[in-house]
Amino acid sequence: MNNVHLMLRQLDLNLLLVFAALYRQRSVTAAANELAFSPSALSHALARLRVSLDDPLFIRQGNAMLPSAKAELLAPGIINALDALVESLNSRNDFDPLTSHQVFRFAVTDYTATALLPTLIAHLQQQAPNVVIKVVYSRGYDAFEDLMAGKVDFAIGFEDEVTTPRRGINTIECFEDNYVVAVRQGHPFIRDALTYEDYLRVGHVVVNPWNEQRGVIDRILDAQGIQRKVVVELPSLMTAPLIIASTDLAIALPQRAVTSLFGAADLNIFPTPFPTPHYALRVYYNPALANSAGHQWLREQIVQVV
Repeated sequence: MNNVHLMLRQLDLNLLLVFAALYRQRSVTAAANELAFSPSALSHALARLRVSLDDPLFIRQGNAMLPSAKAELLAPGIINALDALVESLNSRNDFDPLTSHQVFRFAVTDYTATALLPTLIAHLQQQAPNVVIKVVYSRGYDAFEDLMAGKVDFAIGFEDEVTTPRRGINTIECFEDNYVVAVRQGHPFIRDALTYEDYLRVGHVVVNPWNEQRGVIDRILDAQGIQRKVVVELPSLMTAPLIIASTDLAIALPQRAVTSLFGAADLNIFPTPFPTPHYALRVYYNPALANSAGHQWLREQIVQVV
């Protein structure tokens, strides 16, 4: 007998649903609710799964059930396999946008959400009024791990010349943008133009949603052996407009971010005084979902609105 078939015969495949729910929810109670189990029944199922896979799989830390190293290793394959099975079983079903209540999950940052979601959701309200969009914060520029683990359907992220595209995920190209530098009007020494010397003299606000050591701009300056003066580092873009409007600090961002999120009438906006890569907004998705009727329909809507 094929060894793979033997392994599957020895494992209750329903337990893989328990694994996937716990991996997504990090909570016995929430996973039980997802599967319409009682918490006690889910705990018993987890105990059986631990014996079958010879690993604790999920370890309680405070109020959360965190995956073990083996669970993290198994999760992408298990969740992708379950998604593929569901899609295969539903392959004959048509997706009707007017009646569907399907939930689509997006991983975003505050800027990437602003760049696409308002237009997309306005479009979906006309085309698919009952579809639900759930949004979580992205854990990386393309939320690769969340996509491959089946936690999200789409990730709105970006690429540039110094970003290496990931293998194993598909991409919808949205738009490209240029980096600009913004300061408040009435800045004491940056007025009609921004020189390289002014850029290095001024203090900077940096938005760093993934807690990276060095972002795009700093990597460019590092290559020149130069460091800018970072005064404020933020995990989110939302407070940056208030800081720029009330200080003499500067910020470098894609131009659309400045014009859509900042009071651009109160700013002076300049090209960066050194070459920077283009900012390219992308929507990423797991190819395991490519044949889903609903997923395919939503990809078509994304292409329309961008």
